[in-house]
Amino acid sequence: MPNAVAELLAAARADADRTVDLRRRLHRFPEIGLQLPRTQATVLEALAELPIEVATGTSTTSVVGVLRGGRPGPTYLLRADMDGLPVHEDTGLPFASEVPGAMHACGHDTHVAMLVGAARLLAERRDSLAGQVVFMLQPGEEGFHGARYMLEEGLLDAVPEAPVSGAFALHISTMWRTGTINVRPGPMMAAGDIFRITLRGRGGHASTPHLAADPVPVAAEIVLALQSMVTRRVGVFDPAVVTVGHITAGTTNNIIPETAVLEGTIRTLSAQQRAATMDSVERVATHVAAAHELTVEFTREEGYPVTVNDPAVAAQVSATAATLLGEEASAVMPEPLMGAEDFSYVLERVPGAMAFLGACPPDLDPGAAPGNHSNLVVFDEAALPAGVALYTRMALQALAG
Repeated sequence: MPNAVAELLAAARADADRTVDLRRRLHRFPEIGLQLPRTQATVLEALAELPIEVATGTSTTSVVGVLRGGRPGPTYLLRADMDGLPVHEDTGLPFASEVPGAMHACGHDTHVAMLVGAARLLAERRDSLAGQVVFMLQPGEEGFHGARYMLEEGLLDAVPEAPVSGAFALHISTMWRTGTINVRPGPMMAAGDIFRITLRGRGGHASTPHLAADPVPVAAEIVLALQSMVTRRVGVFDPAVVTVGHITAGTTNNIIPETAVLEGTIRTLSAQQRAATMDSVERVATHVAAAHELTVEFTREEGYPVTVNDPAVAAQVSATAATLLGEEASAVMPEPLMGAEDFSYVLERVPGAMAFLGACPPDLDPGAAPGNHSNLVVFDEAALPAGVALYTRMALQALAG
């Protein structure tokens, strides 16, 4: 077994040039949202040479590949997201984005390249697989619910006689040193929901505020009240993060506006806290406004659920990473991240896990380096073979027979 593991990592490293080349081609031409025609075409081209049955989505430009093993057995899913972000790239890389205002700032290009690399290695080993591997390549992770669309189109039944029974995904990050695998059991990432508060008062002249019902100071009061609400109503062991990130009011300096709009997000790690915190935000906004004789129109937009790793699968990821990459490369995260991830939809349906692959450039300090979603983020491509090998090893173990 140790020789087989070493051989797998060596194979991923030997194929690194193709992995990096695909990553860079994707990086130059990022696309945003659910419709990624150029990205889809690039992925289909990369998979065409492999013995993989490929299907494309109808509501999105998703790609689903099925690799059938040499013997019957269960079906295991490996996932990569494909979309970029509306960020102008300022890295100065020779393969920087050529699309103004769009960038692979969250590393989804690396995810695709690693998954295609894993598909190549698994295709070479298909005779040893007792079952099928489903390759999930999804658009629209960045707030567009791409995974949900794929599930609605029957992703988990891509092999009708053996529905998907387990799943694994990787996400790259500069928060950890290159080549490390970071995972935890249970909640891994937060649910992320959006709220919008529209305050309605009475406009007027800035010189006579007593004749108006000014929504601007009430908006400020609501922002502060929400922070107090979190510290006094939310238990520290089941946390919530409430952020008001956008406030709009008024047109000029001497007019009291009729309305003010606040928009923000709520991050939570349990379904119970998720519902309770949204209710609390609405209650605080409504009653603070009422104290000033203003009314509130409150709207909520459900984001991604909590990303919950199956404890047994998370433990398997840690053990596999240690065997594959060395004990020093495998770490259990002490706490979840409060970002949100739509792989959560898959993990609600089948046991599985998501892990973070460290890719901090060697001349920078992990965590202090520009991070995901930054216009300056640079991922160390030396990490990619580790991701390819881990994707491959997780599938080989699941389908060992």
